[in-house]
Amino acid sequence: MDLQLGDLSNWLTQERIDLAIAMALNVVYAIIILIVALFASGWARRRITRIPERNPRLDPTLFGFLGSLAKYGILALAGVFILNRFGIQTASLVALIGAAGLAIGLALQGTLSNLAAGVMLILFRPFRVGDYVEISGVSGTVREVALFFTELATADNLQVILPNGDVWANKIVNYSANPTRRVDLTIGVSYDTDLKRAETVLRDIVTADPRVHADPEPFIKVKALGDSSVDFAVRAWVDRADWWDTTCDLTRAIKDRLDAEGIDIPYPTRTILMPGNQAA
Repeated sequence: MDLQLGDLSNWLTQERIDLAIAMALNVVYAIIILIVALFASGWARRRITRIPERNPRLDPTLFGFLGSLAKYGILALAGVFILNRFGIQTASLVALIGAAGLAIGLALQGTLSNLAAGVMLILFRPFRVGDYVEISGVSGTVREVALFFTELATADNLQVILPNGDVWANKIVNYSANPTRRVDLTIGVSYDTDLKRAETVLRDIVTADPRVHADPEPFIKVKALGDSSVDFAVRAWVDRADWWDTTCDLTRAIKDRLDAEGIDIPYPTRTILMPGNQAA
């Protein structure tokens, strides 16, 4: 027993005691740094993501991305401090991470292209959450713009997930970008119709709708001489939110009014002449 205590006292030198104390202190410091970093990163993320709540004109998607960036930036900085506490050289670690990142990047080219496209979409903001857009032939309301994908909800409430690489590489039509839109209708009347009277009737219908803007004034002119009708171009500007209802209501109002005025709306007809039977 005395021999074991003597061996322990010989092994427990002052240098090893100091080393153990230093290691314990480093662990305590690392825990403190980690706790502070977790608190600070969460606080910074919440503060940044809540900025659009005080200013509705700011894009919440952009500030959500900036909040996540700030959070992980603080955590990465805390990681560097913790490694330094344990005497690990961060320069060599960064080089190792860089080499590993290059290998991973080559293996995940498609995923990283979606990430890069997501960053571009968030920074340049061709559309925002709530906008009605058409992308790659798919139309819907934007529900979420994430780093790797964009989520749309179609008019019949189907969920569509588009990789951001495809979104950024294709044409984007944003129907919600401007406050006003133009209603475009083509109305055909028969060749026997008094065109001046038909134009007056169409103008009365359009200008009577309170949703139609007076400036710019509606455009109603003969557009083309079709195979079976004289076609009028009817163009009117309305608020973006009223476009769909106004288009449908004007189409019906024009049909009802032209019928009441006795103005014929022709449809394509075909006359087939059959040769008469010749006597034998």
